[in-house]
Amino acid sequence: MGTDDPERRALELFLGGDVMTGRGVDQILPYPSAPRIYEDYLRDARDYVALAEGKSGPIARPVGFDAIWGDALVELRRATVRVVNLETSVTESEVPWPGKGISYRMSPRNVGTLTAAGLDVCVLANNHVLDWERAGLVETLETIRAAGMQTAGAGRDAIEAEAPAIVELPGGRRLLVVAVAEPMSGVPLAWAARPDVPGVALVRRLDDEEADAIAARLERVRRRGDVAVVSIHWGSNWGYEVDEAHVRFAHALVDRAIDVVFGHSSHHPRPIELYEGKPIFYGCGDLINDYEGIRGYEAFRNDLVLTYSVRFAGGAVALRMTPFQLRQMRLERASLPDARWLAASIAEGSRRYGTAIVLGEDGALRATAAGASS
Repeated sequence: MGTDDPERRALELFLGGDVMTGRGVDQILPYPSAPRIYEDYLRDARDYVALAEGKSGPIARPVGFDAIWGDALVELRRATVRVVNLETSVTESEVPWPGKGISYRMSPRNVGTLTAAGLDVCVLANNHVLDWERAGLVETLETIRAAGMQTAGAGRDAIEAEAPAIVELPGGRRLLVVAVAEPMSGVPLAWAARPDVPGVALVRRLDDEEADAIAARLERVRRRGDVAVVSIHWGSNWGYEVDEAHVRFAHALVDRAIDVVFGHSSHHPRPIELYEGKPIFYGCGDLINDYEGIRGYEAFRNDLVLTYSVRFAGGAVALRMTPFQLRQMRLERASLPDARWLAASIAEGSRRYGTAIVLGEDGALRATAAGASS
């Protein structure tokens, strides 16, 4: 078959929201970091493991590098290319960012837990990648790249932080990923990358000028057939309401030929929109974390998470979201009642954007434009 065959040129993009493999998760992996943390709540990362065990039972450790992904490995392996927001420093640094309070860190010797998932791009434009100072960021960049993955949204200087990740794909296509973070998501302004200072790519205003700048970064390298993703860490941690500024900015990006707007920061999934046929994820929620057993916000069921598949084939885009439950720091397929609850919670918010969310017989959710055939 030639490369013009629609199936040969089909692309299945896996997106995962916040992946936090530090703190308690790092403690169950083969090479845990020193457990001391600098929080008001707890002072030892192993206490987060104890909280999870108190809720769901003992966790035999150390676990294998692929263990935390659990049942989600099926979704990861079926994808053509995999992108997640890595909300963790990967460093041996012992110097936390002063006054920040919450500092996530995974040992570089545990980088195998990222490669075990087959990740292609780790987005680093978020509010935890400099938790262990600029030296911790530089070590994170070096460790991820040495393991064969790409990064987007952070760098040794502003040029590197703003540059797109470029992944070569079968059939001659490429995936381009630009990542930015909004300060309102908890990113200190001091973390902004500068011409001679490591940091993250910040977007300070959600306006047309910033949308033009982001689109220009992609257009400088874009070729016909490339798929362009803009990853944005934005907004608050809780709640289903979407800031109108986020809606306008996401629309502005799609109007500038962006194929997918990949939003994250919220600890649970937020609404989905199909604007001009292009998917906008206003908040993908967490995918991996150590929050099991922490009290508060139970109404949002942040133990229930989604993986997101965006399939491009023959000019059409199809969305499939697979529900999982975080249990014993491992992803397990969600029960049918839990999948129904998750579908209903997302459907309610997505309806205002003309998006219908349907739970299929296979236990996965589909998103379509309201009135369209699923």
